[in-house]
Amino acid sequence: MTPISVCVIAKNEDNHISECLKRLRPCKFEIVVADTGSVDRTVEQASQYTDKVYHFDWCDDFSAARNFSINKASNDWVLIVDCDEYLENINLMEIEYFMEDHPNGVGLITRNNPYSIQGVKSVMSERIGRLFNRKYCHYEGVIHEQVKLLDGSDPVTYEIPLTLYHEGYVAESEARTRATRNLEMLLHDLANKGPSPYIYFQLGQNYISLNDIEKAAHYYELGLAMDVDPHSAYVQSMMETYGYCLLELEENEKSLTLIDKYASYADRADFVYLIGMIYMMNSMWEKAIKEFEKATTIGAYSRKGVNSYRAFYNIGIISEKMGDREKAKSYYKKCGDYEPAVKRLAELG
Repeated sequence: MTPISVCVIAKNEDNHISECLKRLRPCKFEIVVADTGSVDRTVEQASQYTDKVYHFDWCDDFSAARNFSINKASNDWVLIVDCDEYLENINLMEIEYFMEDHPNGVGLITRNNPYSIQGVKSVMSERIGRLFNRKYCHYEGVIHEQVKLLDGSDPVTYEIPLTLYHEGYVAESEARTRATRNLEMLLHDLANKGPSPYIYFQLGQNYISLNDIEKAAHYYELGLAMDVDPHSAYVQSMMETYGYCLLELEENEKSLTLIDKYASYADRADFVYLIGMIYMMNSMWEKAIKEFEKATTIGAYSRKGVNSYRAFYNIGIISEKMGDREKAKSYYKKCGDYEPAVKRLAELG
């Protein structure tokens, strides 16, 4: 097996780092930890799993910290993991094949992110570039850093069989503190480098964290108005989250403009489901049902349930509004143990 170094940056992560590194230990990776100024037990806990723990003077630049950790690795192939990410699944033999076939490419891992919608827990999966050879790639961007080729261009990416669970829970006060810090860095990046779809996307994400939906929608709209690649994961996320922001802001009529982008984004269940929601919120029932039905036939998705129980549930809701209780019940039954559907079935009798 080609040796791989796992590179981690950390600060005050003693509630996560032990579990993170413990999950990695069976893979026999070299582990490199760059601590950026912890005052808790992070360094002590990390030292139980590796002797390669280094101090990095924080300089408001995540890429600088990432590249520092990469430079401390003994191996050219590096895998980037955050402290609040726990290894769930990995196939080292298949990863070896991918590395041989794509020596200067970037391997996309799967990260599962738990979240709640309408009080019901769910999971959103995303692909993130995390495995690469440092002879060809490094990080750029002071915040929400991206893997780039050394000449600054975008690398070829490929999916690898590695899944991380993103614990990611922080108290609301800490989340707002992080978001406020990140906002300052992003605005600084915008002023220095000028507009880009990615910076606008991250500004939108940051305002979501600050629960300012109106500003989030504003920055998503700016990003989507630029020259973007609809096949890019962050662009897809920006488009879909922008749509939900418009619905949250009750700009239902404006949300209908997203239908013009249908041909570019409809290969994902998430976008088709979103269009179903847009039709639903505009009381266009038959069109909504058609989109929810289509979503259940598409395998590519990020948000769990958009191509199954959540789509079926909404068809049930629409069927009730149209006075067809039996059809509604049949679709609620397709939802399995999805709590809102179970509740509706109980109420319908």
